[in-house]
Amino acid sequence: MVLIGPGQAGDAPMFSILMNHLRVARPGQGRPRSRPERVRGDKAYSSRAIRQHLRSRGIVAVIPEPSDQQGHRKRRGSKGGRPVGYDVEDYKGRNVVERSFNQGKQWRGLATRYDKLSLTYRGAAVLRAITLWLQALGDTP
Repeated sequence: MVLIGPGQAGDAPMFSILMNHLRVARPGQGRPRSRPERVRGDKAYSSRAIRQHLRSRGIVAVIPEPSDQQGHRKRRGSKGGRPVGYDVEDYKGRNVVERSFNQGKQWRGLATRYDKLSLTYRGAAVLRAITLWLQALGDTP
């Protein structure tokens, strides 16, 4: 399962690059998987290019269609194509990951991206993840 945030296909040319770099470790031995079963995304990722990319890789898109796109499709009639299908119950689980991102963004530098270098920003993200992990383990004997 992969979660994607705001952006459009034209505005997010890194989407396909991100998906190509994705690696999910397998339990036990074996090389990591590079293709998730499904991708959850918000309405901003409901572009034709992103859906096409996911479809070509055999990945289920759990991405709702924005109301403006629904209107455009309905206005075109039979030429507008079929409505986007997605699992509504699966999409409801997206908030768990969103809340995790929001915990990380409690650090002002991460939320506003003050750092110029990606290496420095990544270091801050890793440091924040460590502090959150240590807080979660704080009550462990």
